[in-house]
Amino acid sequence: MKKRLFSWIAAIFWMILMALPGQKAAAADQPSVSAKGAVLMEASTGRILWEQNGEERLAMASTTKIMTALLTLEQPGLDDPFVVNSQAIMVEGTSMGLTEGAEVTLRTLAAGMLLASGNDAANAAAVRIAGTQADFVMMMNRRAAQLGMTDTCFETPSGLDGQNHYSAARDMAVLARAALENEDFREICSSESMKLTYGNPPTDRWLSNHNRLLKEYTGCIGLKTGFTKKAGRCLVTAAERDGITLICVTLSDPDDWQDHTELLDWGFTQVGLVPGRPEQISLPVTGGTAQTVAVSCSGPEPCALTDELSRITWEVEAEPFLYAPVQLGQQVGIARCLLDGEEYFTAPLVAQQSVEAKSSPEEMPGLWERLWQWITGLFKKD
Repeated sequence: MKKRLFSWIAAIFWMILMALPGQKAAAADQPSVSAKGAVLMEASTGRILWEQNGEERLAMASTTKIMTALLTLEQPGLDDPFVVNSQAIMVEGTSMGLTEGAEVTLRTLAAGMLLASGNDAANAAAVRIAGTQADFVMMMNRRAAQLGMTDTCFETPSGLDGQNHYSAARDMAVLARAALENEDFREICSSESMKLTYGNPPTDRWLSNHNRLLKEYTGCIGLKTGFTKKAGRCLVTAAERDGITLICVTLSDPDDWQDHTELLDWGFTQVGLVPGRPEQISLPVTGGTAQTVAVSCSGPEPCALTDELSRITWEVEAEPFLYAPVQLGQQVGIARCLLDGEEYFTAPLVAQQSVEAKSSPEEMPGLWERLWQWITGLFKKD
């Protein structure tokens, strides 16, 4: 049966745009940072909003531990206790305080990496998971390739400098986006502090997060700090505001806290959620205990756009009428979000209520009634 096409052009687009300052930011309003490499990404789409040498290969210090912690948290048996490898924890730099014979879990080690930036935690997890640090590094590079991190090469699990250990701001943003999809990772990296139990013997300890933006920037949800003499100050952060998540990366940035604050502030003036979703409508039902059923757009989450907001329209595609029974939550059509007339994404139309079928044939509507339902349904909406 030929499908009917409903189309709305949102009349309130201009009101939404007026509520989004910065949609027409002048060139003079563009950010300026002191980083060698920097990127600002909108997380839901992976769209780059702004960058400065985003593909330049640079040392990334302990932001490396984003990958190490992500791989760690993807392992089975996260809460199974084990004794750390005594050689793995013999490493310079920042530490979560592991000693020979210390009993830990992989979850605890991931927290030690993301909060205290423990090099001992990174090495201990690598050996536990892969047998050797070298084999774990191979896992890191395989995952980087899967994520499309084309300007990245890992050489150490901890981020200590190596001859061939580098990444780029764009790649680190891609990694951060993937890491935030892991609920355990997100919970840990967004915590200002955590109480963990580990050691020889295991005792309760508090670790504090090195990311001071968790306290200083409203909406900050992580991710990771880093510093070595070669890499300079490195920082990967993410923040949420009004349903939008931005990811900010700076590499070799002497003023990273301030730069991230300004970049995130600027970014939130440049984006807005896709507006004008189709409101709840009604579709005719034939052979049912009700003549219509309410339907509405369901998932996925709205995407964030920049100056394209004014060029969004919606189309809703569904059958001319539905046959009873109709179940609550049943998909009955598709809502299409169009950007410049081209499909940007789709979302299902689902029934918001159930409509039972009439119980006896004499209660079924006749041909003329069904025709009338179809005609009136062409123009009717809630």
